[in-house]
Amino acid sequence: MVKVNIKENEDINRALKRFKKKFEKAQVIRTYRDNTYYTKKSVTLREEKLKAAYIQRLRSKEL
Repeated sequence: MVKVNIKENEDINRALKRFKKKFEKAQVIRTYRDNTYYTKKSVTLREEKLKAAYIQRLRSKEL
């Protein structure tokens, strides 16, 4: 849970900005979206391997 303590004489917009930054860093939305549906472990491993191969191809083209 993300909490922001509002200091004395602090502008609400400033506190809201700090809240948004903390919320984004906590990756609340990402974990929520990841947990909305179940993916098998084999599927996630396959996706990770494909992503790693893609990144490796990009890096080898740079050199």
